[in-house]
Amino acid sequence: MLKPLEEYVVIKPIVQEEKTSSGIYLPDTAHKDKPQTGNVVAIGAGRLLENGQRVASELEVGQTVVFAKYAGSELEFDGVDYVVMKERDILAIVESKPKAQVVAPTKTKAPVKAKPAAKSKAKSKK
Repeated sequence: MLKPLEEYVVIKPIVQEEKTSSGIYLPDTAHKDKPQTGNVVAIGAGRLLENGQRVASELEVGQTVVFAKYAGSELEFDGVDYVVMKERDILAIVESKPKAQVVAPTKTKAPVKAKPAAKSKAKSKK
């Protein structure tokens, strides 16, 4: 097993689908620079401050995180691909998986704001 040092974490990337649910194959450029997701598999002891205090990690093993595509260093260990990066390079923690929602089209049209009526230039007779 990999044991990261200091503020480093080991992440097992979640492989992006190359095919949509409807069967359309996505080109390699579809995921080119998009952030990646992965599962935290190991956490270092934490960041060491100049005064000797150690700041514990906010992460927990098993959490799913979001990180920049080119963050960290990729490596293979026992035939499995991992990314090792500093905790500060992680963009977000995924706290819950989004639920798919089906949104039905509405039959109403968007409200349109009418322009104020133009003032009449005709002079009234007295």
